[in-house]
Formats: sequence, C-alpha cells, structure tokens
Amino acid sequence: MLLVPWVSSATARADATSCVDVQFTPTDQLQIVAWVETASGQYVDTLYITQQTGSFGLGNRPGRFDFNSGPNWPYGRRITTFPVWSHHHGLQFPTVLFQSATDPDPDYCFAQTGTAYTLCSENDLSHDFSQSSRELHYCRPLNYYDSNDRPMWDAGTCATTAYSDKGKFSTTATTGYPPRIDVIRQGQDSPSVDMYKALDPFDAISAPTPIGGSATHAPWAAAMTAGDYVLFVETAKEFDTNAAYDSTTYPAPSNIVFADFGLPYRGQPSIVYRVPFTVGSTSTEAATATYFGYGSPDGTDGDIRPADGTITTDTPGSGAARLELVSDGTDMYRVRVTIDPNQGGTPPLAPSAFAATTVHAGDVELSFVAPGVGPQLAQVSGYEIRIRASDEMTAANFADSMPVTAHVDPAAAGMVQTFELDGLLPETDYWIGVRAFDDCHNAGDLAITHVVTATRTSGSVDACFVATAAYGSLLANDVEMLRRTRDLFLRTNALGELGVEAYYTFGPLLAAPVGESELLRATAREVLAPIVARVRRLVY
Repeated sequence: MLLVPWVSSATARADATSCVDVQFTPTDQLQIVAWVETASGQYVDTLYITQQTGSFGLGNRPGRFDFNSGPNWPYGRRITTFPVWSHHHGLQFPTVLFQSATDPDPDYCFAQTGTAYTLCSENDLSHDFSQSSRELHYCRPLNYYDSNDRPMWDAGTCATTAYSDKGKFSTTATTGYPPRIDVIRQGQDSPSVDMYKALDPFDAISAPTPIGGSATHAPWAAAMTAGDYVLFVETAKEFDTNAAYDSTTYPAPSNIVFADFGLPYRGQPSIVYRVPFTVGSTSTEAATATYFGYGSPDGTDGDIRPADGTITTDTPGSGAARLELVSDGTDMYRVRVTIDPNQGGTPPLAPSAFAATTVHAGDVELSFVAPGVGPQLAQVSGYEIRIRASDEMTAANFADSMPVTAHVDPAAAGMVQTFELDGLLPETDYWIGVRAFDDCHNAGDLAITHVVTATRTSGSVDACFVATAAYGSLLANDVEMLRRTRDLFLRTNALGELGVEAYYTFGPLLAAPVGESELLRATAREVLAPIVARVRRLVY
C-alpha cells in the first residue's frame, strides 16, 4: 500500500556568515572526511564525513582493529580510517567492546598479542546467540576462499540475514570515533546501545560514500569571522597496497579463531590533503593538486607524516591519487574550496510528486520532481534523504531519522529524479523524507512518502541457515563447527553430498520463521544439541 506524499511547511535556514563549498572527485570505495581549522591549528568544525564512520561506527565497534576485512565487514574498530581527524577534533567517546570483554584497558590489549587479546575477548569473530541481535547494515563475515561465500564476496552483497554483537561501552578506554547510531536495543544487546545515537554529533553531516568518478560537492554553512583558515580532507581505502604497505608488512592477525575469514585489509595509510583559505567580505577560492601527507598506519596518533616515497602517486585510485586530478578550465586540482558571503535569499522549494515507483520485499525505487531555488528556479546543490521504520516521519523528527546511502545527482528544476533504497525488511512500514538545499546549505521544505514493503519471497540462503537462525550468528562456535564438518566430511562422498543438497533445498523454508522467533530458535537449539555433541566427538 502506498500513501500520497505530503509536504511540510517547516523550513530549515542556515544561520551563517559564509557559504563554504568543498569540491573533489573521488575514486571508488573511499572513506572521506573534511574539516576546518584555524591557521594556528585550532579545530573549527567537521563539514563532511562518509556514513560508514559518521553513522555506522566503523571506527568504534567491537573487535581488534587489525581483524581481516571483506564486503561490509561487521567487526574490528578501524582506528586507521581517519587517525588525523579523530585526534584533531578533540572529542572523546567510550570505546565499544564485545559484550564478553572483561575490559582491562583496551589500549594495553591492542598493544599485545596472544593471551592479552584473549583476556580482552576482542579476538574472536564468533559470539553466542545471547549476545547477537539482528544486523540491518553490516554483513556477516565471509570466507574469500569458500565456494559458498565467494559469489557474495565478489558481488559485495550480504549472503543472508546476519546477526552481530553490538558491543558495550568500555569503562576505561576512549576513542575519537563515534559509535554507530542505527541500532535500537533488543533483548540480547547491552544497555550501552541505548546511548549510541545520543553520543554521535556527526550523524547530521554524514553522507553516502560518493560514487567513484562523480564530482562531489560538500556545501557548509559556516559562522566564521574574517581571517585565515585551513581545510583538511582525509581519505582512507581498504586493500590499497603497494610495496611499502602490504599483507607482508601488515599481515592478518595470528592465533585467533576464524583467522581464515576475510583478507588482510591494511594497505597505504590515510591520505591528507590541505588547502589554506581566507574568509573575508568578498568571494575567495583556493585549491590543491597534491597531497600534504599521511596519517598513522596503526591509528595511534594524529600526526601528519610528510609526503614521501612510500605513498603511490601515479596510480589512479591509489595513495595520493585517491582523489582524481580534475580541471576547472584553467588549473588542475584534487580539492578546491570556494567561500562566498551568505546572501540568504529564498531557500529551495520542496520536491514534488514524491512516491515509490517499484516496491519489493527488500528494496524500493522512488522518484520525485526536482525543485528549484528562487524566482529563476536555479538548480539545487543537493538533497538530504532520511528513512524511518515503523514510526511516522514528521518535520519534527526528520533530523533524528536515519540518513540513507542513496546518491542523487541534482538536476534542473522540473526534471524527474530517481533513487533506490535496499537492505529493507519485508512487510514493513517505512517513511522516507527528502529535502533540497542550496549552495549555502539553506534547506527547503520537506517531502515525505510512506511505503510498505512487499511480502517475503523465497530464495537461496547461506549454508547452515537453520543452525545460523537458531544460534543467531553464522560464526557462533557450534555453527562454525557444523559448517566445517559439512565441508570436511559430508561433501567428500556421494551420500553426504546428497544430504547436503536436500538440506539446501528445504532449509530456507525453515530458517525464516526460526530466525524471527526466540521460542523456535530455542527449540531448534535443543534439536541440534545432540548433533552438535556428536560432531564434537567426531572432530575433537
């Protein structure tokens, strides 16, 4: 069922003296943050951050920082993503640990190996069902060399519904990275989860990871006095290896459970671009075509290492060339910033005819007619899109709703704009809101539409799906033991292979209801208990 969209009368106006617009063209799969400091090095504000770090807790989630990685990997606090920014902004957040962690000082744990990590319980990808709740953003870990996992790895998609430990706050350790804001505490989660969203000040400016090759604008309405400032842009990318930074220099962690999941991700460190600029009574512009330096390879400090020969400079998408070199018609730049006095004026109109055009169980496609700015209906600078599940969105709660990763390139007023949302749940009410903003981030009126996703469809799911649904996580210890027993014993003979194929045929029909009912999950665990006991004797 679709309801007619409505438009709010509320208008968000930026109270600012200057309109700052940062422009760059990223390559694929970058994490990006941009912030401003005074010429003397005093932090002013963060104006742009990609959502994985700004909203989904990439830098502050359970697990040791050097865990392997893969498509949308759920565990391991990536403190190497923005080490310069995370130390420069001056804020501190409690470090998120696994619920099973005994919480000695994690800084000590991360500096040690072997038993120190074991004591901290930050060392294991597997977690009991009593500590794992349904995961709506990250995928479960994938094994790159497993024939069942490889298709999902190559496609970069989640294999099945995943479950993960959302963690708890450390009582002693802090970090410069915010926790994720997209979870609502369930029975298995720590009470710390209730505080995650309230502690994240960067959610409002978090943006989807831009598509590689797309010219990107980060407009910012700033209240800055006249003077000299510095813009910093820090970029990070997994698996960006070269001769100085590769899996030999930074190998996968050893002596941990499930070490064969994922691949070593640590390549070249974060790359920092620096652009000094001036704010005055007239428009100004500044740019850079070269990188300034790089961040800590292990994320332990906020120092900027000077540019040197360890960083790749001549390979598009790698190292210093993570941001493309583009021309403005006269000069070449990788980062450009323009500063104009805020003239105020009329904010953009609201998008019109906002509605879903295609609705499936797990995704929807939506469209709207692009609004304009002012009497001449000039093109807007961008859109802010947010989603809310099972709770009606209004102008009052729009800012508290979840920003989405959909990217919409602005078009001329009157043109039809489309975008897709995926990763949704079947048979669920969603409210989606969109509003346009101008080049000083003056926001227009809000358009909202209501969508109910379609009913569940049958299809293939991951191996061991019934056990996964019962235990809450594919990597629960007993599930992984069953999975490996299947591969080592059952799939090596014709009778065993026939049994496995039968399980694949009928298992998906059982897994869906089991995974959504704690009573059925408990019953399934009881049924699996003697099988698990028998397998333990067989394996050990």
